[in-house]
Amino acid sequence: MSDPIYAIGDVHGQLDELHRVLSLIEADGGPDAQVVLLGDYVDRGPDSCGVIQFLVDAQQQGRNWITLKGNHDRYLSRFLDDMTVYDSATSFELHWFNPRLGGDKTMASYGVTADETDPLEPVLDAARAVVPQAHRDFLNQLPLMHVMDALVFVHAGIRPGVALEDQVEEDLIWIRQGFIDDQTDHGRLVVHGHTALEWPEHAGNRVNLDGGAGYFRPLHAAVFEGQDAWLLSETGRQPMPRAE
Repeated sequence: MSDPIYAIGDVHGQLDELHRVLSLIEADGGPDAQVVLLGDYVDRGPDSCGVIQFLVDAQQQGRNWITLKGNHDRYLSRFLDDMTVYDSATSFELHWFNPRLGGDKTMASYGVTADETDPLEPVLDAARAVVPQAHRDFLNQLPLMHVMDALVFVHAGIRPGVALEDQVEEDLIWIRQGFIDDQTDHGRLVVHGHTALEWPEHAGNRVNLDGGAGYFRPLHAAVFEGQDAWLLSETGRQPMPRAE
């Protein structure tokens, strides 16, 4: 039997929920369990700053955790680097400070007021003054993918038919169409978030763990042994719901 590995869906600033699911993981696998977090640590929820600080501290403590990059994490790092508030993957639809994306809540968690109608330079100056360099370093070194014999962990998904080593960042953190609706056997089970559901589900060739914590639904954690998967709850392992 394969050693268990645990995964956590999109956190979106929900620090209390992150603590809750980590306690479920520890109850199932002990304090040294290997955990993959699927990205989107920031935006929409109340404490993006606290989530990042918690993960920075965990990294410094040598916790056996892999923290992947999500598209929302890239919004924060790009804004701090060069004042970017739009992403070409969304066809420039939404300003990062728009509540639908939730960058305004991320800035608020650092004590910075940000509205999409505000001039950007004063907001950037204020943000650079208060966001710790350790947070920026953490965001800039996040890996895009974690590959095992039977599993691939990634934020959004993969481009079907493209070798893992040839996948590109735009797909890994943004893809939906062409992946969510694809039934291809990818050779490994793809574990991802990004596309919010009412509840996580197993779609045969992939598992989606984004149960909508960014919309104030519960955060979810799962355990994998090979390609066998279970959700974790206060009463132990539960069967992974199957997509219809």
